Amino acid sequence: MPPSNTTHSRHSRDQYYVVGEGTFRLNPDGTASVTNSVTAPPNEFPFSRLGPKGTGLDLALAEAVAIAMTGVPQQVEDTSLPAGYTYVGQFVDHDLTRMTGTNDNPVSQRSPLLDLDVLYGDGPGSQAHGSFYDGIRLRLGTTQASPTNNVPNADNDLEGFDLPRNAAGATPAEKQLALIPDLRNDENLIVAQTHLAFMRFHNRVADTFGPRATFKKVRAKVVKHYQWMLRTDFLPRIVETSIIEDVFAHGRKFFEPQATRTQRPTMPLEFSVAAFRLGHSMIRDNYQWNRVFKSPGPDVLAPGSLALLFRFSGTSGTLPPPHHRLPSNWVADFRRLFRFSAAGRPDLAVADSEFNPAMRIDASMVDPLRNLPAGSFGPPNAPLPIERNLAFRNLRRANMVQLASGQQMATMMRVPALSAEQILHGAGGATPDLRTLTSAQQTELTTNTPLWLYILREAEINGGKLTGVGGRIVAEVFHRAIEASPDSILRDRRFRPTLGPNRQTFRMTDLLLFAYEGEADSLNPMG
Repeated sequence: MPPSNTTHSRHSRDQYYVVGEGTFRLNPDGTASVTNSVTAPPNEFPFSRLGPKGTGLDLALAEAVAIAMTGVPQQVEDTSLPAGYTYVGQFVDHDLTRMTGTNDNPVSQRSPLLDLDVLYGDGPGSQAHGSFYDGIRLRLGTTQASPTNNVPNADNDLEGFDLPRNAAGATPAEKQLALIPDLRNDENLIVAQTHLAFMRFHNRVADTFGPRATFKKVRAKVVKHYQWMLRTDFLPRIVETSIIEDVFAHGRKFFEPQATRTQRPTMPLEFSVAAFRLGHSMIRDNYQWNRVFKSPGPDVLAPGSLALLFRFSGTSGTLPPPHHRLPSNWVADFRRLFRFSAAGRPDLAVADSEFNPAMRIDASMVDPLRNLPAGSFGPPNAPLPIERNLAFRNLRRANMVQLASGQQMATMMRVPALSAEQILHGAGGATPDLRTLTSAQQTELTTNTPLWLYILREAEINGGKLTGVGGRIVAEVFHRAIEASPDSILRDRRFRPTLGPNRQTFRMTDLLLFAYEGEADSLNPMG
């Protein structure tokens, strides 16, 4: 049976079990509470606290800050950071953490490891989410034809270009339900197509084993290539290189530094609730999505807006009848999300005007994130307007779990603290100028800065890469999550990637080239 889609707890996680402390909850009236317990409730995900407890920000001030963060007229693009990595980050976040609630979480064994349980769930021995079809390979879905002028492939159902869906469902909502372990990976079209690329990568790796293929062998090879890509391609794009090299060469200083490699890790609140929410600032409001959905031009139906990318997903949106599958003309053009020319494929390059850089990692967020679609975080009944603001939700969540402030973490980690001017004004230019707050609000904010905002300001001042507190948290959590994985490039020191251009290199572009067999028509079916 596929998982129920009746409730969601994605951007609105309302409880965290913190090891040794208890369960922190957001109550229906907006207040927070904690149930003290040193014993984990059944199947609870293990969060931990890396730093001290904090006092939280006054909610009226949190609202003012959130409105400012989502009200910057023009954000800055980071031309060195392709937009596809925004959603690689979202995929990774979902691999490291799980959803709460029995309806949202059909998978019992989710771990804070970089082990791709977001792709495999409980494995082929469990058919709870219907992902496997032969015990080794993953089921892929088929798009539904959506005839479009002068775009021949749009006229066809395209096998292998959508997530598998629950065709046997009785209602449209049931039919469009993705048969994958984590429904968060179908909450926007870019992360859905990213998840699909990993499914295709898994199947292609299975092909390399031929009749010797077993799920265990295939998963190990997939996971180690995935970890290599994260360590050598993804992390250096978002974290200062010197921090990464120090952590991976000399080990962790703050997060479970004495843990054994086989000991199950926890997930620090400081990472989940603050540091790894950096991706929210990387999101664009419009994407040059493919030939059909981009800036105006011949045969263009509409711009590839963020709102449409939410709409054409099975979790946040509504897929069209009769089959309630992704329309063929909405399949991703990966050439617009990743730079294939750097992977030796200049034939897969697009003009700069057709390419999507990520937005710079800083304290600003695009306007659509001030008014999220209700389906992206909960039941369809709309909450109060400010509760649909993603920045406010992040700040309120930090209050709920009593997260440490940026200043507390800087003191603990012995790194130079940001000045009041840096917190209020950042690097200047196209970021929120919080000097417009009242004097009392400025004082509160600069002495008790929410960790998420503090980390974004650190990155902003550092040219768009995490440094200081944020860089150290992210690098150490990635190190621990790789080290403790059953299949691990840190435990198997002899491993070298064999599916890229050489035995040192395996990037996200290499993963896509292998998954789609290097074919332009597969990486870009709409032409």
